[in-house]
This record gives sequence, C-alpha cells and structure tokens, in this order.
Amino acid sequence: MSRHEIINPESLGAPRGYSNGILAAPGRLLFVAGQIAWDENQKLVSDDFGAQFGQALANVVAVVKASGGSVEDLCRLTVYVTDKQAYIAALKVIGARYRELMGRHYPTMALVEVADLLEDGAQVEIEGTAVVPSE
Repeated sequence: MSRHEIINPESLGAPRGYSNGILAAPGRLLFVAGQIAWDENQKLVSDDFGAQFGQALANVVAVVKASGGSVEDLCRLTVYVTDKQAYIAALKVIGARYRELMGRHYPTMALVEVADLLEDGAQVEIEGTAVVPSE
C-alpha cells in the first residue's frame, strides 16, 4: 500500500497506466538517473525493444530498492524512447513486464521520443523520482 496520495481529478478523465499526480508523504527524495537496458557488466541485454524496456525498468527498481525503498515509493517516471512506433508495437510485452516489476502501482509518467540515446544500441532510457521512508 502506497504512503502517497494519488491525485486524479475527475475533470481529466480516468488515466490509463499512470497517475496525474502524487502527493508524496514525508520521506527522503531519491532521484534515479536514466537507466538503460544494461546488465551488471554494462552490456545491453538485447536489441529487442520490449526486453530493453523491461531491463531499464528493472534497473530503476534496483536503485529504489538499494535506497531502502519499494516500487510504491516511485512517484515519477520519464521514459525516453528512440522510436515511438516501436514502443506502441511492444505494448503487450511492456505491459506484462511493467506489471511483473511494479504490480498495479502507477506513478506519474511521461513518454518522450528522442532522436538518439548516448549508448549505441539503447532504445529506451527510464529515469525516476521516489520518496522513500525516512530511516
């Protein structure tokens, strides 16, 4: 159960797969740097878009958990993709991997199509903000 209050004004309609706002409870702010589909050896796990999304999100979750937080502490995700159509084509795989890692927790999110990412071959980069419980 999230400590944070989900804000979804009726005037905006029901969001699908994200929240319009999150009012974060007291805690420590964690800013998660953009994560790509690297493994522990900093090698891309695949050239498949859905696999890259899943690994990038898993890397974000790993940072949050390393801070003492949980996925429910994530308040914001920004997903950068090099090809919006590839994202749309992989939605079924992306949705399954998302639910596997995040359950039914939907932070605020933005999807941004970019011309390229720093690492050659990377198609997805995800950054986030979490408010983790104070020690």
